[in-house]
Amino acid sequence: MASAVQLDSASDLTSVSNLVRGSLILGAIQSVLVFATSLSNRGLEGTPDALLTAIFVAVGIAATAFLPAIWLKPRTIEGIAGAAGIGLGAALTYMVIDVAILQPIGTYTNRWWEVGGHSNWWYHPVWWQVSSFISWFGAWIVANQARRNGASIPMAIVILAVCTVVIGALAAVVGFPGASFNVPTFAVAALPGLVLATLVTGLGGARN
Repeated sequence: MASAVQLDSASDLTSVSNLVRGSLILGAIQSVLVFATSLSNRGLEGTPDALLTAIFVAVGIAATAFLPAIWLKPRTIEGIAGAAGIGLGAALTYMVIDVAILQPIGTYTNRWWEVGGHSNWWYHPVWWQVSSFISWFGAWIVANQARRNGASIPMAIVILAVCTVVIGALAAVVGFPGASFNVPTFAVAALPGLVLATLVTGLGGARN
């Protein structure tokens, strides 16, 4: 009984303080990566810009997917939902930083402005949804791993990367509307990639 209580207390760490702290930290990380991407977009072109943007996007997706899982140690729906909550809280934190700092200093290039129908505000609702979605499924992947052979963040990242590359490449090859071998395609492919990675890590029964 003592060991069971100890195990339970070491997982699903969804206290309010953990959720708030995680939201603030992750939101700050997202803001720094957005700012870094904007500097790359402004100062570089072609392959150097694409390479740096790809790195920043990959780091952002990995951080949003798996930092909440590292902090909360999700094992049940409690921890998974808490991780999604951190994703939402991070998006709200980013929104405050974006409105207070990033937009006033002119962070965004015309690319962002044109995509948003000549508005820098279009992406906030999308950001809330995507950030929550990524953190939700990232925690689900980690919980699946823990149920089987033990949680491994590096392995979770590898599985997600493989699933993302497969889906993105397949979309480009079959001519999915708007898809090609570029950063935006694979960034979007990370979303179904998360779903596929969750299905893969959830296959079979517990092996602990």
